[in-house]
Amino acid sequence: MTGTVLLVAASPVGKGRLVDAATVLPVLAAVPPGVLAGADTANVVELADPVEPQAVLTRLRAAAGTVGPLTVFVTGQILLDRRQRLPHLALARTTPATARYTGFPWHWLREELRLRAPGTTTLFLDLHADAESWEHLRGTPLDSGHNCAVYGRIAPPPQRRTVADPSYMKAVATILRSGHRPPVERLHQQALGRTTGGHPGIVLTARPPGASDPHAAISAAVQAGRHTDADGLAARWEQAAVRAHGAASEEALHWTEVRADLAMFAGDAARSCRTWLAVASARLAAGQAQDAPAVEAAVDRAHHQWGEIRDPLRAREIGPVLADLRGRVPGRRMGALDHVQRQLRQLQTQS
Repeated sequence: MTGTVLLVAASPVGKGRLVDAATVLPVLAAVPPGVLAGADTANVVELADPVEPQAVLTRLRAAAGTVGPLTVFVTGQILLDRRQRLPHLALARTTPATARYTGFPWHWLREELRLRAPGTTTLFLDLHADAESWEHLRGTPLDSGHNCAVYGRIAPPPQRRTVADPSYMKAVATILRSGHRPPVERLHQQALGRTTGGHPGIVLTARPPGASDPHAAISAAVQAGRHTDADGLAARWEQAAVRAHGAASEEALHWTEVRADLAMFAGDAARSCRTWLAVASARLAAGQAQDAPAVEAAVDRAHHQWGEIRDPLRAREIGPVLADLRGRVPGRRMGALDHVQRQLRQLQTQS
């Protein structure tokens, strides 16, 4: 699936600049587009120190009209317009007196994104505020809409005569440059841990209502013995993640792993084994290393579940696939491949 990425780095020219927003763009540009988007491939649109609010709106509207996953990275500073005291993203020519006319109204972003399908839009924000905006935002949260996942921070005013560094967004970009995109909440927490400057400011963490954590409902179904219902719920989340982020995304693979565990709880070792093998193959096909913890864990769990299969015919069918993967992913248990081959030979003698 093709995703869309919109990179916006905006800050005023001159003494009103609180953050050197554009410095983050080379770091983000070094990240593969698919990793930025959490998709197989992606189209990336970059806006560096834009001047006209309408130009930003045009780019945002085009991005919002796409079907696949959309990730918007915004680095810059917030100013309030003096007439309505509404937050605006300050652009190159914005001053406190002209924010209403030269800044990008934040509610434009909310309105453009409000009709997108739930679960398809993620915002990463590294925003800095002047003293007036800071006091306002401490009491009135920045409204980015109800159907977007929002992560980031709003930093307090920097010391006088200093220009802040967009350290949160640079941390996000540095993590993504590894070529691996963790689940967004984990990425956010890792970036916060690397953010410099002492005061993280207002931490932004918001998932849309439709993306609330379903694990409790699944666990309740398992505990009640409703294994089919539990798997059906996980399957729907898996399908939604595939549509939003692609089959090889961490979001989709997470739900595939959940379904592998659910098959184990239901006593279907063969299905659990096949599912773990599919996870391992998908991770390897996506370029993850053979000794990556998630790859090794998938093969180890597949190996364990294979040993729980009581039907010799089914075990013989799955065994060669496991042996092939064990040859590529020996794991940390000595003799794991030998064990699979030895068990396969024994199965050949069973009816």
